[in-house]
Amino acid sequence: MVPFLTRGALPAGREARTLPFARLLQRPGLIEPRPAIELRGDGAPARLFPRLARRPTHGLDPVLGRIGSLEVRLATRPKDVKRAQRLRYRVFYEEMNAAPIGLAALKRRDIDEYDAVCDHLLVVDHAAIDAGPFRKPRPKVVGTYRLLRQDEADRHFGFYSSGEYDLAPLLDANRGMRLLELGRSCVLKPYRTKRTVELLWHGIWTYVLHHRIDAMIGCASLEGTDPDRLALPLSFLHHFALAPERWRARALPDRYVPMDRIGREAIDPKAALQALPPLVKGYLRVGATFGDGAVVDRQFGTTDVFVVLPVTAIAPRYVGHFGAGADRHATGAQAA
Repeated sequence: MVPFLTRGALPAGREARTLPFARLLQRPGLIEPRPAIELRGDGAPARLFPRLARRPTHGLDPVLGRIGSLEVRLATRPKDVKRAQRLRYRVFYEEMNAAPIGLAALKRRDIDEYDAVCDHLLVVDHAAIDAGPFRKPRPKVVGTYRLLRQDEADRHFGFYSSGEYDLAPLLDANRGMRLLELGRSCVLKPYRTKRTVELLWHGIWTYVLHHRIDAMIGCASLEGTDPDRLALPLSFLHHFALAPERWRARALPDRYVPMDRIGREAIDPKAALQALPPLVKGYLRVGATFGDGAVVDRQFGTTDVFVVLPVTAIAPRYVGHFGAGADRHATGAQAA
């Protein structure tokens, strides 16, 4: 999950831009030192962590759906993004095994430079109040997803997942398509239920329709950094859910971890599915496939896989369930 490290040739017509390594805030040993950092995208950042600002919604109602007291909405103000960062810190660093570095450790928020250029999907619980000594009571943020459209990626740092996977062949093979990168997903432990996941997916689908997205991509994580202990789920994804060549991003050479650790005939699909994280199983259900090779992310204590989900591959029953006609989630927001 190191967004600004890239390796290999850049897409045609795109110049490499460098950032001095000394400006990176890191803990020794977590990231392999390199003499320079390449930024993918047509514009170089003015600062390592650009200032958060109000986010436009491009005609989309910020409130995207609701189930009971839970509401899914887009973050529109810097304070909304900061609340998502605090939730991510609580889940990734306090509950899981991520090691905070730099500003994350100082501010107790999961922070990187992408937060200023991404849209943020929030699930808030109006029945649970988040209060503090120096802030007004407000509904609690219990879930979040980070959304990065290709046009924003091209204007800034490129896609986050390019720090782990070579996306150039995928982008070249799908020119003219609108891609959306999903990332930084987490839900507070008591809210990891079917209705929270449904609400998140309804929010994503409403966003996809509004922006006319053609495919979703991103990295998903399996907990742990020992690929041998994850041999069953990794091998299952490789043998039974490998992406078509057109969509098959490959892990960067210096980070590539083979996924076919067990032969296809030796895999028990039922046991493999049980070993997969709920998020990855959810991606499989709706029609996602996976890239070539895994990547060990020692800072976050995970092994990452690349996920790709063309809109045309989504199972029809899920389109009907989460789509514009899904009245059970409706709040009046309409897709363009």
